Amino acid sequence: MKKPLILIFLILIVDQALKFFIKLNFSIGEEINLIGSWCRIHFLENEGMAFGMSFGGNWGKLILTLIRIIASILIFIYLRKIIKKKEPKLLIYSMALIFAGAVGNIIDSLFYGLIFSSSSLFNVATIFQGGYAPFLFGKVVDMFYFPIINTTLPEWIPIIGGNHFQFFNAVFNIADASITIGIILLIWFAFIPKNKETSPKDTSVLVPEEENTTKE
Repeated sequence: MKKPLILIFLILIVDQALKFFIKLNFSIGEEINLIGSWCRIHFLENEGMAFGMSFGGNWGKLILTLIRIIASILIFIYLRKIIKKKEPKLLIYSMALIFAGAVGNIIDSLFYGLIFSSSSLFNVATIFQGGYAPFLFGKVVDMFYFPIINTTLPEWIPIIGGNHFQFFNAVFNIADASITIGIILLIWFAFIPKNKETSPKDTSVLVPEEENTTKE
């Protein structure tokens, strides 16, 4: 139980520390290049869905937050169960990653509106000097932006030729990355061959040989 818990806490600590740093030092839309122009820190906030997606205004935000809390509780119950049953480590760590990522973004939704002031294009947020939203309505902080391909498509391509094309254009955080990696590992676990135990047919073959040995 200790190693998955350590992984969860490490992800949460790094995720929240980076979000605090970005929130207190960047204005909305501000960015810096890390490696060229394809690897950037770009500060955005969203309503709580992964990779900056949104859902249905205030009611959608509330419903989304409540669903994520319930889902996280169920994931934690399942995680405890598979740890106690000593299921394969790949399954355990994939669920730990998904749980850590979900909780990381839930923390933003629960508390950031209470402890931070609003971020804008021209103002950097402050902490503990008045919040911008009530409990459950905080926005999730995103910062990683990897526009690996940023080009104009050739004119000869039908329909979409000449249009601007960018990959990967989503802005995300460590919690989003943790969920994504966890899901990839979970899919991998579902398709890898399981270890096969010795079949009854194999054990039955051994019995006559032992009997023959004793007769001699």
